[in-house]
Amino acid sequence: MPEQTASATKQFTITRIFDAPRDVIWRAWTDPGEAAAWWHPAGVVTPRESVELDVRPGGRYRYTMIAPDGSEYPTAGVYREVVEPERLVFTWGDPDDDDELAPLITVTLAALGERTEMTFHLVGIAGAPGDDNVYDGWASAFDVLDERLASADGA
Repeated sequence: MPEQTASATKQFTITRIFDAPRDVIWRAWTDPGEAAAWWHPAGVVTPRESVELDVRPGGRYRYTMIAPDGSEYPTAGVYREVVEPERLVFTWGDPDDDDELAPLITVTLAALGERTEMTFHLVGIAGAPGDDNVYDGWASAFDVLDERLASADGA
């Protein structure tokens, strides 16, 4: 029975390899200025002043994405686990959501020399490539991060 429940849970995983050391990717997830630069799909912006991160177990974070049409998407959650520089676990949802019911994200960073393998696992929302929703939004945000890392490399 537990097996069936686990497989029936709405969830998805995205794995990416970034051309940057693990500490750089950790900072991308935990520094407000870095987060503002990529915590959104391409074409959307996250104003720096909207980003607040209290990166510790029990700490809260919030940010607001703004779409080209001016629509605002406030997002917030609570950090459940912080193991620098390898693992972050946090809730993710609307600021008014009950933290106990909000989707849960686990980010795991594995060092591959000067590169980093990131495993992003979200439980609570079914996602798949081409969903034009949460999966594609995060995949696009990781593309934005990739572009940011490439341009920083060339600077």
